[in-house]
This record gives sequence, C-alpha cells and structure tokens, in this order.
Amino acid sequence: MILISDILNTVNYEKFIGDKNHAISNIISIKDFAYVEDQSQVVTWCSIKNQQMLKEIQAGTIICDRNTNTEYLNLNSCNYLFVENPRKVFKQILEHFFVEHEVDYTIQKSAFIDPSVQLGPNVKIGHNVVIEKNVVIGDYTEINHNTVILSNTVIGNHVKIGCNCTIGSNGFGYEKNDKGENEFIPHIGNVIIADHVVIGNNNTIDRAVLGSTVINEFVKTDNLVHIGHGVKIGRNTLIAASATFSGSVTMGENVWVSPATTIINDIKIGDNALLGLGTVVIKNVEQGKTIVGNPGKEIVKK
Repeated sequence: MILISDILNTVNYEKFIGDKNHAISNIISIKDFAYVEDQSQVVTWCSIKNQQMLKEIQAGTIICDRNTNTEYLNLNSCNYLFVENPRKVFKQILEHFFVEHEVDYTIQKSAFIDPSVQLGPNVKIGHNVVIEKNVVIGDYTEINHNTVILSNTVIGNHVKIGCNCTIGSNGFGYEKNDKGENEFIPHIGNVIIADHVVIGNNNTIDRAVLGSTVINEFVKTDNLVHIGHGVKIGRNTLIAASATFSGSVTMGENVWVSPATTIINDIKIGDNALLGLGTVVIKNVEQGKTIVGNPGKEIVKK
C-alpha cells in the first residue's frame, strides 16, 4: 500500500484536497475506473478536456489539472491532487511506485556474439540475439529477444531495442545495368544509434550506402517502423507505429511522426514539425509546420 503523503513528497503539485494518510494500491486509466470494485484504493489522472468524467467518480484519488472546474468534484469522498500537467505527474507516480526498476543485465546463452564485438559493462542481451562483427554497444543497453545487429553498427549508452528487430541490414538500393536489369548497389556504411534511444519491436534500420544512418539522442520509435539507408533523425523525435522512412531522409529535432506516415527519399523535415496520421510526405517540410493527407499538405493555423 502507498500513502498519499508518500506521493505528495515525490511530485510537484499546487494543491491537495483530501486525506494525506489515505492508502492506495493500484493505478489505472480513468476510463477503467467504473470497472474497479474498490475504487477507494485507486489513483488515476484526468485531463482538462475530460473533466466532466470526474462527476461519475465517487471514491479514490485523482490527479487533476489545476484549472479543473470544482463543480465536477466529489469533495466529500475523493482525494484530488491539482497539478500543472496531470499526465506528467501520472507518469512520475507510475515510475516511482509501480514499476520494477532493476534490470537483469545478463547475456542469454542462446545469443550469438562475434568475438570482435565491444560490449559495455552493463548490457542485457536476450534469447537468440545475433550480433555480428565489429559492433560497439554502450553501457546499460538492452537488446531483446530475436533481434539481429549486423556488422559495424554502433549503439550508445542506455539504449533499449525491442524484440525481432534488424539493425544494420542493406538498404533497398538498385541501379539498372546496360541490359535494363536492376543491380544491387553495395552498402558499405553503418548504423549509429546514440544514447537514450528506444527502438520498438519489429523495427528495421538499414545501413547507409556510404557514411552512416544516424538515430540521435532520445529518439523513440514505436513498433513496425522502417528506417531506410542514410536517414538522419534528429534528437528527441517520436515516431509512431508503421511509419516508413525512405532513403536519405533528414529529420530535425522534436518532430512528431504519426502512425503509418510515409516519407519519400531525400526529404528534409524541420525541427518541431508534425506529420499527421497516414500522411504521405513528398515535399520538404519547414520547421514547426503541420502536414497531413496524401499527398501531404500544410495545415495553416488561424
């Protein structure tokens, strides 16, 4: 059991209404609140746009936006924690009180690791992982089951790579010969993944023809993402499921890439851009622009 007072000592908040000695045992989504038998022992969070849902909650502890309308609150039966960003505080509580933090930094016997590989002192390697020659892997990095890391890949510190990924494979590059037949262009570059990157399950990241495919610090990718040869992805960018980057795309920092986005080759995307759901990007995107549709077009904010 966790006391509300323990939570209050852990997070920043503006105001608390309720019993600081109240105990909780579970954390859930507000959408699931109605299905919980003992709501009094549950903590959840509510955004300002969903504040009307608070009318239906008769017990428990709710992390609320500081501007929540008090007419939606049941002050006699619930505890309310008012904060600037409820989702952020929810994340902090989840991490601090409900997540197991210890990682078993072991290398499974079923993994194949070439003798030339350089491993940091604290690395987790899952079952059936294959790591080819001249790969470098930094400290506190996790590579999960059935993933293949091909030769000359460089992976930084505190990186997490999901299951069934292929990192450093050849890209899709062909040129016609004199007979009009497509012949493969050798790829002699590599992949560089910087510190604190998270790669989801079933990702493919291709090596560059020349130079490097680069995933910069704090980039996060969802499942089923494909990153083509020679792509450069800027720091702190988020890439949702089933996004496809064709070769030599250059992406800035803090970009949001929605699910099923497709970007053709050689496109440049500026910092803080947003690519909407299923967008097909065929032109360069300037900094801070929002692009949606097929073909992608800018949404002008009025």
